[in-house]
Amino acid sequence: MAENENGPLFETRAVKGRFLFRLFAASMAVGIGFICYYRLRLLPVASGKLERWAWIGLFHCELWFSFYWFLTVICRWNPVYRFPHKNRLSLRYEKELPGVDIFVCTADPSAEPPSMVMNTVLSVMAYDYPPEKLNIYLSDDGASELTFYAMLEASSFSKQWLPFCKKFKVESRSPEAYFRTAVEPDSHHPLMLRHWLLVK
Repeated sequence: MAENENGPLFETRAVKGRFLFRLFAASMAVGIGFICYYRLRLLPVASGKLERWAWIGLFHCELWFSFYWFLTVICRWNPVYRFPHKNRLSLRYEKELPGVDIFVCTADPSAEPPSMVMNTVLSVMAYDYPPEKLNIYLSDDGASELTFYAMLEASSFSKQWLPFCKKFKVESRSPEAYFRTAVEPDSHHPLMLRHWLLVK
C-alpha cells in the first residue's frame, strides 16, 4: 500500500506509428526545401516588375506555410498517452482535496424537462469524490412547482441510486443514460439483480 502511495500518479506511453509519421514529415521537409530552392534559384531578375512581385508574394506564402507546417510537426513529433492512476491519487491526496460547489441551473420546465434536470443532479451527486467535500445546488430561475416536486422525488431516489452506483461501480451515473444502455443482470448475480430491479 505504501508503494502505491509513493508511486507515480500517471503512466506515460508512446503512441504507435511514430516512425511512419516521422518518415512522412521528413519527405515533406525535403519537398518544402526543394520548393524554396526553386523559388530562390529562378527568381525573375530582368523581366517585368509585376512578375517579380508575384513571384516574391508566392515565395512569402510558401515560407509562411513552411513555418506553420514546422510548428504543427513539432507538436506531433513525439505524441504520448498519459494514463492516470486514480487510486494512487486518492490514497495520496484524499484528505487534501478541496471542497467543490456545483451549480445546476434551470429556468423553464417546458424547455428543460425536470426529468433531464434531475438526471443531471443525480449524476453529479454520484461523482467519485468525498461526499463531505461536494455541494450541489439547483438554481431554478423559473420557480417552478414541477421542478420542486421533481427535486423532492429525486432526493428520495438518491438514497437508492447513490449506494447502487458506489457498490456496483456504475460508470454512466445519470439514471436515464444508465438504464437506456444497461442490460438486466442474469440470475447468476442474484444480489445485483435484486438491487438493479429495486433501483429501476
